[in-house]
Amino acid sequence: MSSPARSKQPSGAPVTADEHAEAWQLVDKAQRGDVAAFGLLYDRYVDQVFRYVLFRVGDRTLAEDVTSETFLRALRRITTVSYQGRDVGAWFVTIARNLVLDHVKSSRYRLEITTAELDDNRQVTAGPEQAVLDEATTSELLRCVSELNDDQRECIVLRFLQGLSVAETAEQMGRNEGAIKALQHRAVRRLAQLLPAELR
Repeated sequence: MSSPARSKQPSGAPVTADEHAEAWQLVDKAQRGDVAAFGLLYDRYVDQVFRYVLFRVGDRTLAEDVTSETFLRALRRITTVSYQGRDVGAWFVTIARNLVLDHVKSSRYRLEITTAELDDNRQVTAGPEQAVLDEATTSELLRCVSELNDDQRECIVLRFLQGLSVAETAEQMGRNEGAIKALQHRAVRRLAQLLPAELR
């Protein structure tokens, strides 16, 4: 598939009540066979899913493939999803997460985050010297994140790159909130150890 376009809704931005309700109305229409409604769901969530997968697998081509498979699987399973008080996007991300885990298990692919996945939302407002420093800082941070274990890395990606709450992260990872808080604490402490002193 072609690279997803930039999202109309920034990753991690809060979903309004109206957007939440509208998304579930689209699900209802898609469940009744409205193909156009599923297309609108795709347009709404493809960038969120793509960014999540890219941060997990570290390879743009693979991320595009997994994102495509995510929506194909979602289309096949659209009749099985029901309202559970959360945004529809969480359902798509759950499918993507399972596909990533399947890929890791089947190929023993080592997840790595590289300098290619710089934060799309980062804005450089200073001069060229600051831009170079910002680039180096981001690259170093992503390198350190790649050295965390799988659970710690996923926690950091969901909490700070995807902007999910503790409760949402717990749901995505299949754990309770206390476990996520402890995991986040350990991950941040580990990052503090990995980061060079000048970046702490």
